[in-house]
Amino acid sequence: PCEAAETDEDDMCFWQYSSGTTGAPKAVVHRQRGAAAPATLHGRHVVGIGRDDRVYSVPKLFFSYGLNNSLTIPLSAGAAAILDPRRPEPAATCTLVREERPTVLYAVPTFYASLLRAVEAGDADLDVSSIRVCVSAGEALPAPILERWRRRFGLELLDGIGSTEIGYICLSNTAGAVRPGTSGRVIPGYEARIVDEDGVAVPSGGVGELWVRGPSTALGYWRDDERTGRTFRGGWVATGDRYVQDADGYFVFQGRADDLLKVSGQWVSPLEVEAVLLTHPAVAECAVAGRSDRDGVTKPCAYVVAREGVIAGDGLAAELQALVRRTLAPFKFPRWVEFVDGLPKTSTGKIQRFRLRS
Repeated sequence: PCEAAETDEDDMCFWQYSSGTTGAPKAVVHRQRGAAAPATLHGRHVVGIGRDDRVYSVPKLFFSYGLNNSLTIPLSAGAAAILDPRRPEPAATCTLVREERPTVLYAVPTFYASLLRAVEAGDADLDVSSIRVCVSAGEALPAPILERWRRRFGLELLDGIGSTEIGYICLSNTAGAVRPGTSGRVIPGYEARIVDEDGVAVPSGGVGELWVRGPSTALGYWRDDERTGRTFRGGWVATGDRYVQDADGYFVFQGRADDLLKVSGQWVSPLEVEAVLLTHPAVAECAVAGRSDRDGVTKPCAYVVAREGVIAGDGLAAELQALVRRTLAPFKFPRWVEFVDGLPKTSTGKIQRFRLRS
């Protein structure tokens, strides 16, 4: 066997590339001392990982989410990890779950939505009898997907949020304390605060950028001092995610800072419009982005993937616009509804809204 290398806790341990939701992926450098933190924090406080568990992660090992799901967390407890080299696809995943009997399932919101659509359409049959915990991360989980999952399978989805720069999930819902439409509360071992443009904490209930500090955060970006200086602030990671924290400590995602739209002088979060659209039974997936009208003024545009068998035309578009008008402030409704076959996504399944802007 090879001898163990001599390392210091602040030495470089591994690189992870960010998923590229806002542009080109970036090389994130992690330290030796942070490698085990996700196992001791999320593994213990959220999943309750044990020796008898069998974990299956839809995201692969080369992503920050998948690396911890399939390596550090199960290894920390002597649990088994089920590895599948194939590209994730609902029917194949259902077969794997039936044959391998995982107790913990990890996926991203878009894949949970794909599983639901396949099962609801009769194209797949998901046997969840072995599963005790379902974890969702990578992007905010829309409340309608959580509710459909609960009704169909009788299981909670423990939604949380983290980033490649943080190293893993730092906010999460937990068993018996799930609040739909939120990213949960701070996992013990991490600190989180919501700040304004100057890095000053906002008043209680205010919207601002989420900053996180904890043992798994990275050193910075490889050979990119300017970006490192913007993101890593004296031990804190400036995530670029906008949040509000409710009175019970739950964090509610308001969108990426660069995804927000200013319409009629007021800010609009694509997430809140998308959440309303997803309540319509004809909508499988959707994304909202800014588009300039004839006067060059930015207005919301909805890109909608309709469910199989649905007639996607002007009538449905008008229905969706009316639904948003009834539910939200009138200026937030999408001025255009475009039906598309699919949405641009990263390799981890996150929607790339910047590719939809026009």
